[in-house]
Amino acid sequence: MGDVIDGDGFRSNVGIVLMLGEQVFLGRRTGGRGWQFPQGGVRAGEALEEALFRELHEEIGVSRDHVQLLGQTERWIRYRLPPRYVRRNQRPLCIGQKQRWFLLRLRDAGVTFDFGGTSEPEFDQWRWSSWWEPVREVIYFKRPVYARALTELAPLAFPRGKQPPLPDWWSRMVTRGQREAAVPAD
Repeated sequence: MGDVIDGDGFRSNVGIVLMLGEQVFLGRRTGGRGWQFPQGGVRAGEALEEALFRELHEEIGVSRDHVQLLGQTERWIRYRLPPRYVRRNQRPLCIGQKQRWFLLRLRDAGVTFDFGGTSEPEFDQWRWSSWWEPVREVIYFKRPVYARALTELAPLAFPRGKQPPLPDWWSRMVTRGQREAAVPAD
């Protein structure tokens, strides 16, 4: 089963925000190529929640029994890849991703993360981060997506309006990423 790429060239993808207390999981991409949330493609015929739990297990070795699903973004959030990242020889051509983001709470702080679920691990390190920090840590063209997903999921993560205030760098960092990559959602 291959990944789903729609008629506009966007690959269907699930993004995972995993919380423990008020912090979120960040994985360092193998080889030190930046930090990001777990994410991955949706396969043909696969439901979004199936993709979510498959990717969670493949990328960080966590099963659905170790998490509580708190919610998801209402719509797909899209971004375009910068031209240098588009694989022109791939068919169908993928020009970006459309992502549905899921918010999970880890049930047990003692869970062991395992990056060996695939032959080519996505991550080689991990750490806990404050809620908004991943926007600054992720590669520039994904910043608007992270900002939108975290903003939409914050009321679920921090009920009763207790979400952390936006950091001083927020508008500067998000605006810089928007110039190149974000596109309207479906």
